[in-house]
Amino acid sequence: MEQRRREQEQHKKQQELQQLKHKDKSQQSAVASSLVKQKLQEVILNKQKQAALERTNSNTLSTSTMAYRYLLKRKYTKMWNVHTHDTSEPNLKVKHNFVFSYIGGGGVGSALGVHRPLSRTQSSPASTSLTLPEKPLSLPGQEVSSKPRFTTGLVYDSQMLKHQCTCGDNSSHPEHAGRIQSIWSRLQERGLRGQCESIRGRKATLEELQSVHTEKHVLLYGTNPLNRLKLDNRKLAGILSQRMFVMLPCRGVGVDNDTIWNESHTSTASRMAAGSVVELAFRVAKGELKNGFAVVRPPGHHADPSNPMGFCYFNSVAIAARQLQHKLSVSKILIVDWDVHHGNGTQEVFYSDPNVLYMSLHRYDDGNFFPGSGSPAEVGSGAGEGFNVNVAWTGGLDPPMGDAEYLAAFRTVVMPIAQEFSPDVVLVSAGFDAAEGNPAPLGGYKVSAKCFSFLTRQLMSLAGGRVVLALEGGHDLTAICDASEACVSALLGIQVRHAGIWTFCVCVLQDKRRRRGNIYFSAERRPGFCGMWGISRGFERSDRRGNFPTHREVWEISRHLQSAIRFKLN
Repeated sequence: MEQRRREQEQHKKQQELQQLKHKDKSQQSAVASSLVKQKLQEVILNKQKQAALERTNSNTLSTSTMAYRYLLKRKYTKMWNVHTHDTSEPNLKVKHNFVFSYIGGGGVGSALGVHRPLSRTQSSPASTSLTLPEKPLSLPGQEVSSKPRFTTGLVYDSQMLKHQCTCGDNSSHPEHAGRIQSIWSRLQERGLRGQCESIRGRKATLEELQSVHTEKHVLLYGTNPLNRLKLDNRKLAGILSQRMFVMLPCRGVGVDNDTIWNESHTSTASRMAAGSVVELAFRVAKGELKNGFAVVRPPGHHADPSNPMGFCYFNSVAIAARQLQHKLSVSKILIVDWDVHHGNGTQEVFYSDPNVLYMSLHRYDDGNFFPGSGSPAEVGSGAGEGFNVNVAWTGGLDPPMGDAEYLAAFRTVVMPIAQEFSPDVVLVSAGFDAAEGNPAPLGGYKVSAKCFSFLTRQLMSLAGGRVVLALEGGHDLTAICDASEACVSALLGIQVRHAGIWTFCVCVLQDKRRRRGNIYFSAERRPGFCGMWGISRGFERSDRRGNFPTHREVWEISRHLQSAIRFKLN
């Protein structure tokens, strides 16, 4: 019995010891848990403090970085003419590599004191080990906005490049995709695209096209096999059966001997050209853009309501004018067409419309130059009589017309009439085939790029500067690139040096040595040029010695012609 009692006591003691061990373990676990919680709280608190400190440093760094970027842009743009892109981007993009160092304050200098080259990729003056905020802080007075800048608008779309002859040989086709490609590249090379607002082109709707062209014309040339599936097959079947094409010498297909047709791409490119001009004109008319230049093809001013011709399918400028009338209620629109060919299609559309003044300067040669229309006697009809003005050059290319004639015509005919008309918007059919370099069958004149720049600035004095230029003709790549660059520079307000010849506010007189005999102007008393009658024929400074009128010639011409202006076109 005694032994059993001892065993029970020993078992009881073991149970008590076991309970004490469990109790110690639970207490230790509780203590450990509280310690872990305390450590975690300390870690979280330290991280919060560190994050707050990093945010403070990051804000200081981003502000100094933005200020440095601003100073860097001003400095190096001035020293090396470095072209930068949109300043609203967080990083600068530059075209030239150069090395710089930056020593900032507040502990940032040590991180930025390393010389690093700037490349064409996005770069930052800060070290790569530092993290900039996703949205950069703007400097005082600097707004970061997604709204378009109030500047010159540019429109271009690569879909217009696909309008090419199926023969695949552009050498036999003067109107080809390289025209607008070259212009677009030139504007980029000169840094002009970065100063403009590029807008997205769009296709003109069938309804917009029918505001100028007939339904038959729109369905014939504004649709392709893909989008015809959405139209009425019964109506299309009858219309498409009337299409007639010709086989071109290159073995391609055309609607006439000059105008190529690509079943898959011509309709899209033509509608894209028209829609892009409409979109740009709307932006300018509504005041969203200052002015604009449309780099588009195919051209349009030869297309009449029911026929394509002369590389043209849809009259982009005429459609834009009609849409401005219908949708924005623009009351008076001036269309200036300085393409060397008369815009017969545009004239026909607005021939009886007194709210659209159409003025064309073109080679006429008594109706023997394409398209044969544009006589000075074509002045409009009905209510539109007097609102169609043709400055029709005659006399062929002996000698060819140049700056002197165009500037004189602008001063004495185009601008006085335009100022009296007082338009709300100015649209320009900006063909550059009157520029020097285009062969005689396609132009043959010698108008300089500087002259087109001057004409653009003259038109910018109208309609509050709401001027839209749309590319028409021009087939010498160098000439159209030079002229387009000059016109976009003028739209941006960039001053161009004119080598001392741009005193064209004075009249151009008949030069006896050239005996043109078909243009006469009066002289004006104006200081300059030896204190005599200010007369310039538009030659470069180096050519003045051999071509400038003598004192005797100036005296004779001014004595006989100083009364009223006489402008006579044979």
